[in-house]
Amino acid sequence: MPRLNLSGVELHILFLTDNFPPEVNAPASRTFDHCREWVRAGHRVTVVTCAPNFPKGRVFDGYRNRLWQSEVMEGIRVVRVWSYITANEGFLKRVLDYMSFMVSGTIAALMESRVDVVVGTSPQFFTVCAAYVAGSLKRVPWLFELRDIWPESIKAVGVMKESLVFRMLERLELFLYRKANSVVVVTHSFKETLIRRGIDGSKISVVTNGVDLSAFSCNPKDSLLLQQLGLDGKFVAGYIGTHGMAHGLETLLDAAAMLMQMPEAENIRLLFLGDGAQKADLVANARRRGLTNVQFLDSVPKAQVARYWSLLDVSVIHLRKTELFGQVIPSKLFECMGMGIPVLHGVAGESARIVLKEQVGEVFEPENSRQLVDCILRMRNSPAIYQTFRQNCLRAAKHYDRKTLALQMLHVITKLV
Repeated sequence: MPRLNLSGVELHILFLTDNFPPEVNAPASRTFDHCREWVRAGHRVTVVTCAPNFPKGRVFDGYRNRLWQSEVMEGIRVVRVWSYITANEGFLKRVLDYMSFMVSGTIAALMESRVDVVVGTSPQFFTVCAAYVAGSLKRVPWLFELRDIWPESIKAVGVMKESLVFRMLERLELFLYRKANSVVVVTHSFKETLIRRGIDGSKISVVTNGVDLSAFSCNPKDSLLLQQLGLDGKFVAGYIGTHGMAHGLETLLDAAAMLMQMPEAENIRLLFLGDGAQKADLVANARRRGLTNVQFLDSVPKAQVARYWSLLDVSVIHLRKTELFGQVIPSKLFECMGMGIPVLHGVAGESARIVLKEQVGEVFEPENSRQLVDCILRMRNSPAIYQTFRQNCLRAAKHYDRKTLALQMLHVITKLV
């Protein structure tokens, strides 16, 4: 039975995810922000995850890849279990990573007592398999949080082709959608896709990504970092996030090469911050082409990310040109809004419509480096338009406050129980 507290019914929410702080990718941030708000709302939250290691496949300082360990982060009880750890590269190794966490995460979830609801999050759904087993054996409702259409997304970037294995994964995907008591998706496009594939629309809720406005706010450029990185007086277009196959960051390097040939673009720099499967190739590519207007930085701790965001005059958001990615809304779009940083948005579909609706930047065609160059120059050369975009970002960010969105998802969870 759910327990009572002063605010009403206290739930024990069990959340399974393979990414969690101190990792700084989008899934880790969303899960942490939501769970923190649920604790503040008077609920008990247990997160089952693995030792932090994304994306380099190296366990973070202060942690070990043990069978079981626990800690408390802002009221959230975090249980970390053993998994096969590998860098974010190589399909087969990553599947072993996912499956090992599925097994150890299921065992850890079943050891938790007096659970009222289980949540499993994607993009890969082996974690969701663990949530399904835990919810079924504990005889409590379980919720599928869908942040990416997997395995279609790995097919879209060329990692997997149409095959028997792919079709088996798709059948498992549909099985999980149907078995879930509720499905929370991050875009309206995802909901439409699931309904077309035969999933009951009445059990699908949309809770978009958003921004923690207490962590991402408009600040002047960090003067110390500007000096350290040699960016004083430069117009900085930056990409912050995972350097993966889906992101098509070669387009940004092509844009940098074009800018190198333009005398009027001498003060423009492209800054990359983050890690991922493609980073080493991107660094080698930039070095081979002699792109002196490009700088690569490694990932930084979560508490430092906002300092690096402050360096940017504009933020470049980009995904490869595929139909599937037109359904995606990159979470960094909302962080840009919170920081008051205009966006150059190379993603088609629903997220592009948000950029245009909120008037927080310009949209360019994915993988079109010429259009990206034009956008960068226009932003630098049009101060009045630039300042309008900045103000629009700060106004729009209030519509995507993660605290409000966390409570929306909490409402979906409480209805299940």
